[in-house]
Amino acid sequence: MGELKTSDIEKSQLKRGLKSRHLNMIAIGGAIGTGLFLASGGTVSQAGPGGALVAYTLIGIMVYFLMTSLGEMATFMPVTGSFETYASRFFDPALGFALGWNYWYNWAITVAVEMVAGAMIMKYWFPNVPSIIWSILFLVILFGLNMLSAKAYGESEFWFASIKVVAVLVFLAVGVAMIFGILGGHHIGLSNFTFLDPKSGARGPFPYGFKGILMVFLIAGFSFQGTELIGIAAGESEDPEKNVPKAIKSVFWRIIIFYIGAIFIISALIPFTEAGVTTSSFTTIFARAGIAGAASIMNAVVLTSVLSCGNSGMYAASRMLYAMSREGRAPKAFSKVNSKGVPVNALYITTLVASASFLIGLYAQETVYMWLVAASGLAGFIAWVGIALCHYRFRKAFMIQGKDLKQLKYKAKFFPFGPILALVLCVIVILGQGVTYFFASPIDWKNVIASYIGLPLFLALWIGYKIKHKTKIVDLKEASFSKEPINYK
Repeated sequence: MGELKTSDIEKSQLKRGLKSRHLNMIAIGGAIGTGLFLASGGTVSQAGPGGALVAYTLIGIMVYFLMTSLGEMATFMPVTGSFETYASRFFDPALGFALGWNYWYNWAITVAVEMVAGAMIMKYWFPNVPSIIWSILFLVILFGLNMLSAKAYGESEFWFASIKVVAVLVFLAVGVAMIFGILGGHHIGLSNFTFLDPKSGARGPFPYGFKGILMVFLIAGFSFQGTELIGIAAGESEDPEKNVPKAIKSVFWRIIIFYIGAIFIISALIPFTEAGVTTSSFTTIFARAGIAGAASIMNAVVLTSVLSCGNSGMYAASRMLYAMSREGRAPKAFSKVNSKGVPVNALYITTLVASASFLIGLYAQETVYMWLVAASGLAGFIAWVGIALCHYRFRKAFMIQGKDLKQLKYKAKFFPFGPILALVLCVIVILGQGVTYFFASPIDWKNVIASYIGLPLFLALWIGYKIKHKTKIVDLKEASFSKEPINYK
């Protein structure tokens, strides 16, 4: 185990082509997705207006702490492996190995899921065109964008995310105008926050109590996955010490404005018994405001979100595989880059796995594919647990080795409370996501397995590597803060 030679590094070096505006939109683009456009209405129906607001606020706070934790590490050590590298340096090389492969798998499967979703959206305009045609077309487009350069990925993500941001801002403006009666014909106010369901008798901002909040808490967590992409992108940022903190600081307030604002608007304009039951609440509200072609507009925005997510997935998966290759955790061929600084072989295998997963989805949607998607969803939370653990150990190592905190270009606030709170909330989400299936009569074992299948897969990677390589918990006095990769073979 040791640092790589300079000659080896130069042969497989990525290029720092991501500008400040790219990082800003990668950060916000990771937070705004189909979870906001499609699932937000459903969360109001499950927990009521107050319950949904509480759940999203708590998750927003958790994500803020995770991003500040990641920002502190990524600013001081801007490496492409991000939390995979940090886990190996400050906790245990076996944990880093498991986090890396877990994260690569997460995004490779997500690319396939987004291609299926994109094809479904196109059915709205072209119902007679086979779905597989659209999926292949979208996959080719995203592969092409990622083959060009990191800058091409950043530029495409900038515009994808910009469309989403504009859509949300227009929605918020239209919603406020409708609440005050400027649009829609009559003043609505906040009466829906005390709406009474005539069937169940449930009323008020918390009609379904703590159980409803818990269920939405889990959904909200999935909605925010992708915000950690900024840690991966830091390795190709032009000026990570300046740009990463700038992007991190913007995440929390944008999450508050976009998510909390959208939930508030939906809650005010649509009774919780009607929200998100059959269609997107965004579409419903635009239609009620008299905006022509509301459904087509929102379908176009959701398609943009799908392509944005797939684009980011291709980027994140290939960069993680590249980083692991340079550390001896994946075949050496995956660290090969082209003249544009793109890890081509890592991109090829990621595209191949995404394509295979997509084909499995066509022929085994109710069995294998369901498990693949479920395991992928859990992988995002496991990555978040890794970030919280890494930051706690990173800061401890920094202090034990006698380094001055002034050396940190960006310091996470509220340490150690921040990472500890984020860790606890992530664990609650991981363990709680399948709880309701245990209360079914009889127990719904099929969904229980689907909910937790990602956990044993992750533990198998961690324990298997640990046994094979006899790794130990890193002594913080000896933890390496080097920005150069370390080969763990």
